[in-house]
Amino acid sequence: MRLSQMLFVTLRDDPADAEIPSHKLLLRAGYIRRIGSGLYAYLPLMWRVLQKVSQIVREEMNATGAQECLLPQLQPADLWKESERWDTYTKAEGIMFSLIDRREQQLGLGPTHEEVVTAIARDMIRSYRQLPLNLYQIQTKFRDEIRPRFGLMRGREFIMKDAYSFHADEASLKETYQDMYKAYSNILRRSGLAFRAVDADSGAIGGSGSTEFMILAEAGEDEVLYTEDGKYAANVEKAVSLPIDAEISRFTTYEKRDTPGTETIEKVCQLLNSSPTQLVKNVLYQTVYDNGATVLVLVSIRGDGEVNEVKLQNELTKLASDYGAKTIISLNVPNLEAQQAWTAKSLPLGYIAPDIGDEYINANKQIHPKFLRLVDRTAVDLKNFVTGANEAGYHVVGANWGEQFKLPERVVDIRKARPGDRAIHNPEQTLQSARGIEAGHIFQLGTKYSQAMGATYTNEQGEEKPLFMGCFGVGVSRLAQAAVEQSYDKDGIIWPVAIAPYHAIITIPNIKDAQQIEIAQKLYTELNQAGIETLLDDRDERAGVKFKDADLIGIPYRIVTGRAIANGKVEVVERATRKSQEIVIDEVTTTLKQWITATTQVKN
Repeated sequence: MRLSQMLFVTLRDDPADAEIPSHKLLLRAGYIRRIGSGLYAYLPLMWRVLQKVSQIVREEMNATGAQECLLPQLQPADLWKESERWDTYTKAEGIMFSLIDRREQQLGLGPTHEEVVTAIARDMIRSYRQLPLNLYQIQTKFRDEIRPRFGLMRGREFIMKDAYSFHADEASLKETYQDMYKAYSNILRRSGLAFRAVDADSGAIGGSGSTEFMILAEAGEDEVLYTEDGKYAANVEKAVSLPIDAEISRFTTYEKRDTPGTETIEKVCQLLNSSPTQLVKNVLYQTVYDNGATVLVLVSIRGDGEVNEVKLQNELTKLASDYGAKTIISLNVPNLEAQQAWTAKSLPLGYIAPDIGDEYINANKQIHPKFLRLVDRTAVDLKNFVTGANEAGYHVVGANWGEQFKLPERVVDIRKARPGDRAIHNPEQTLQSARGIEAGHIFQLGTKYSQAMGATYTNEQGEEKPLFMGCFGVGVSRLAQAAVEQSYDKDGIIWPVAIAPYHAIITIPNIKDAQQIEIAQKLYTELNQAGIETLLDDRDERAGVKFKDADLIGIPYRIVTGRAIANGKVEVVERATRKSQEIVIDEVTTTLKQWITATTQVKN
């Protein structure tokens, strides 16, 4: 492609609404253009990148025996109601675009396709002889993000590869899960990216286990905790760890202490000369279920810990049926305005004890009359601990479970793991932290959807059994931007060779020089005929502008038909290393082919 004929406009300055480097660079380099909030046009250069990523994904999926298809973006609400996810996606998480058609039927724009593909399996899979089966597609998805940001990282429409597998049993599902693990590792490796596979929370997708594939980058939205021995890595939402040992309490008898102005852990520990590891803090949450029931949740946790709200939500979701509900609409720490809707009297905030009375709740049809009390495992074994006294300005010391306070029946793991904690698999290993961008996620769904939607098969014994399912997603457009976030410098993008829009760019410093033009056009023809995808910058611009644009768009190799042609050579610059060398003109094609082959083979 000749740059003079391409839709190609670069920007000198960073766009005002771009927050992270990759977003700024893709806009500045003319890869994408913002159309609306969270909506972007993929311009010619970007589309080539996306096609290359898609091709790598397609090759790796096909190699596992998965079959490509295309599912409808517009989905009937009735299918989502069968799986009991309609309210979760339209109300709780609120990420599904929903609409009413002219026949007054509810529809949704698909953020994912479990329901659609399960309905297909329900209609078409009859026998164990048809199993296992893995269907995948590459297409546009939709999410009604509250705050779209970071360009293609968190947009309202995006390109994704999603696959869905069907099995006769869990053993078969796990085999495919491992196949997908390898395929996803291959996809990221072949794309030239540094990544880490981590244990993850399954969220609204559900299922028994899941793994995220994180592209490592400083601007990553997710925090990954891992050990140096390579035996443990998890998203912080899912991570588990051993906290530091609790100090021995300096208090031996139970008594109430005057502690004015100590609403924070730091202040009370300072006043009482006590360790936060010997304090039980009690955090109040308000959760609203899909049937409107509001439940007040009191979480007791060790003073040096934080509540992992993802883990907490998972625990509360398990209890939904206890309140006649199916899922959670919202979970938060209630502010004063929210408290006014249900408090019978003013709460002693900052001084709450584990046994705060249910009389604080002004119950009604929606408000459950009792606190749901949970205790984190870290607080269970504490002796002679410090906690609130249910009276503003006072704490108690020397408290014990089973004596002054009843230990809550529900003991849970809802503590947030953090860097420096000891690893469970080996306490000599401590958790390290890295930032990552989620590019892929694989799930073992089990029978969650097949049971809800009646998708069954007949086994060898003639028995009707629910299908076991897996779900496997790769964010194609997200992966492309994540590659930029991982690899750039002050001058622009540094694309990995495998997914760069073009392998090489020929720059003509002076388009009035007939010899420079002749050699550039000769090389342009030869390189493209040899399968080396090449751009020709034949624009009537200053050489400096062309060099800057070449650096900005990040093409792996730049060929300059400058002064070296007097010696029968051209200058070739490697974008990633900035190494420059002069190569005999007739050897350019062979040399570049060797370099490109070597680079892509290393990643395979």
